Amino acid sequence: MTIYYSLTFLLLAAEMGTFCLLVAPLPFKVRKKLFTFLSESPIVAKVAYALKISFIFVAILFADALQRMFKITAESELAKSGQQGHSDVRTETNVAARKFYESSAQRNTYLTGFTLFLSLVLTRTFYIILDLIHTQEQYAKLKKESTSGSGGKSADSAKEIEDLKKKLALEQSKAKDFETLKKQAAQQAAEFDRLATKYNEATGGVSDKRAD
Repeated sequence: MTIYYSLTFLLLAAEMGTFCLLVAPLPFKVRKKLFTFLSESPIVAKVAYALKISFIFVAILFADALQRMFKITAESELAKSGQQGHSDVRTETNVAARKFYESSAQRNTYLTGFTLFLSLVLTRTFYIILDLIHTQEQYAKLKKESTSGSGGKSADSAKEIEDLKKKLALEQSKAKDFETLKKQAAQQAAEFDRLATKYNEATGGVSDKRAD
């Protein structure tokens, strides 16, 4: 493993350690101090900037390793198809060497790919937990204000609740009146249909007698 892939492995190990630290079940105060330091410290900001540059080089290594893996795999398949029926020491040595290069290219591809993927997961996890901490702080602040509110605010809240209850009762009474009107309209419609049927029957009977 070359020096830059060794550094990539160290970066991956550091990412794994940082991820375990972020998702560890720490107390709220400790977690708040830790994330406040990570989000506001200028030293951490400089380190993050350097890591962004290093991830650009890791992405270049990933593209190179991926291209090399495809190339070696294609050459290995071509060599296997062209050397069928010929088995000597040189052929076996070439096949073993190609297998070694292929496994090395796959290892480098997986190493750089996992490093890039874990960097995205780590960044997203950091901001999600940071938003969660801010939300918990706002909730605690609102809860404290609601429990230690003044009497005037409580009276205003009680008055608003009473007004809402009155509006709700008024809407419910309107709904009941609407249902009553709906039933009355249905009854009147049924009665009109009954009278119309009787009228049609009576009119039909008179017209028949006149025809006789």
